[in-house]
Amino acid sequence: MNARLDALASPVTGKLVKHLVAAGKVVEATGLPVATQELVKIRASQINGCGGCLDMHTKEAAAAGETSLRLHLVAAWREATVFTEAERAALELTEQGTRIADAAGGVPDDVWARAAEHYDEEQLLALVSLIALINTFNRLNVILQQPAGGYRLGQLAHAK
Repeated sequence: MNARLDALASPVTGKLVKHLVAAGKVVEATGLPVATQELVKIRASQINGCGGCLDMHTKEAAAAGETSLRLHLVAAWREATVFTEAERAALELTEQGTRIADAAGGVPDDVWARAAEHYDEEQLLALVSLIALINTFNRLNVILQQPAGGYRLGQLAHAK
């Protein structure tokens, strides 16, 4: 599979990606646990079928110390016993925020309330921002048919 376009070679898309990466750095610095951040990115990417993001974030998560068991069970998080209640709340919010068109009225109040039990306001804003960012990256990659499998750790950070 080949990408339809080389997004990073385009001055316009290159600038856009640079700003999206910078926004991601803001989220990374919020105190939202790194493991939670990677789980969120992986789950949204699974839902959206984004191979490029799955390639990147499973490798980044593993490099940060995530276990292969947890990585393999992200798609089945409801049935898995390896996630904390806070991570489960973040994964549920991720699913609802990613599938927003599937639910008239958006994210249900009970889903939000479960997340709010585990995260303070800044962390909730970081979580929502992260969900929005990974969905943006997923859409760019899926539309451009970005192939998966060749990601090297830190590659996007060094792309610009």
